[in-house]
Amino acid sequence: MALEGDRYGMKLTVNDLDIENLEYFRHCSEHNFHLQKCTKDGLLRYPPTTACPWCTNPESEWVPVEGKGTIHSYTEIHHAIQPAFKGRTPYMLLVVDLDTQKGQPTEHEALRVVGNLTTPDGELAPPDMVKKVGIGTRVRMVFQDVGEGLSLPMWTIDETAQQPEKPWRYPQE
Repeated sequence: MALEGDRYGMKLTVNDLDIENLEYFRHCSEHNFHLQKCTKDGLLRYPPTTACPWCTNPESEWVPVEGKGTIHSYTEIHHAIQPAFKGRTPYMLLVVDLDTQKGQPTEHEALRVVGNLTTPDGELAPPDMVKKVGIGTRVRMVFQDVGEGLSLPMWTIDETAQQPEKPWRYPQE
């Protein structure tokens, strides 16, 4: 059965043929973060796929993963293309290195999960919060419920973690 939701007036759908994403979002709807773990090499993967990207084994199991990590990269959006986001700029899209499986399968790799920077309750972060974060900021996962059985994983500043004194940010004009 397809999942449907609404985020800021925009319709979201996960098609019922998209088996891996349906399972991923089922866990998210319970506010639990799970990823696929290959039954052959034991590596976790994101995004959900039909086979392991390292060994091509099609068999996997879903395992709980702690949703904590460090901002690896980000995009700060000042000109929203989608009408639903025009009044919510600036906002951030983050690429987060999870603490889990960092440096595997090679020293330069990590599980990198995308999501918006939000307040702890899942709303897009206000401008003063956006200005505080950058590469190196510690974040934790939160979920925004957008429909029955559909929640989106997002990121908020991890108040319990030691933060960098001055996270790296792109130069501002």
